[in-house]
Amino acid sequence: MDLNLANKVYIVTGGAKGIGAAISKTIVAEQGIVVIAGRNKKDNQAMVDEIVKSGARASYVTAELSKVEACEEVIDFTIEKYGQIDGLVNNAGKNDGVGLESGTPEKFFQSLHENLGHYYNLAHFALPHLKKSQGNIVNIGSKVAVTGQGNTSGYAASKGAVNALTREWAVELLPYNIRVNTVLPAEVWTPLYENWINSLPNPEEKLAQIVAKIPLGKRMTTAEEIADMTVFLLSSRSSHTTGQIIFVDGGYSHLDRSL
Repeated sequence: MDLNLANKVYIVTGGAKGIGAAISKTIVAEQGIVVIAGRNKKDNQAMVDEIVKSGARASYVTAELSKVEACEEVIDFTIEKYGQIDGLVNNAGKNDGVGLESGTPEKFFQSLHENLGHYYNLAHFALPHLKKSQGNIVNIGSKVAVTGQGNTSGYAASKGAVNALTREWAVELLPYNIRVNTVLPAEVWTPLYENWINSLPNPEEKLAQIVAKIPLGKRMTTAEEIADMTVFLLSSRSSHTTGQIIFVDGGYSHLDRSL
């Protein structure tokens, strides 16, 4: 199936590692152009080098996305480089463990700022260009927004807000034919996930417990499976899909985990 992404330009935040890297690779595999935005220049450069070596087109912006001006710079760079924006993938974020008991009010609001603010800021600055292209936005959410996890109030609140903003933006942007959707992963093996597991007292035992509760296949979702759904939503093949929160999680969030 041709997703009609050829020569279209997509911004992917956190697009150099984990789920973001899989999304970047899937976009260029469909002949799209990707602009990676994130704070780690070394990771950004390595991913762009890999993509360019494959014969595809990609660029990066090293940006601290918690800063409003950095978000604006990402949009300005993309327009200066390519002249258009056809889609925005809000992906960057971190489950930072700021809990109700373990955190502080200051840490909670910092978590909101770092995990949520750039979703709004990038969409705001990209909007004039998305209007021109009738492009779309795909947000990457998290199962913690609907299941809870414990000890991660800031991240959970941020991802709950992402779900709400998805519906809100989908309504606001109807007149411009701009679609907005969220892909919601649950248990996906990424470098951040690996770091979290390894921070626990018995990582192998904990991982086995988690995998055993994933109904479909008793396995973790791959980053590529998240990317496939994300890129499909970016494409014209999903031209009448908006305001949706789509779970790609092997049934983890909705099916009886005792299965």
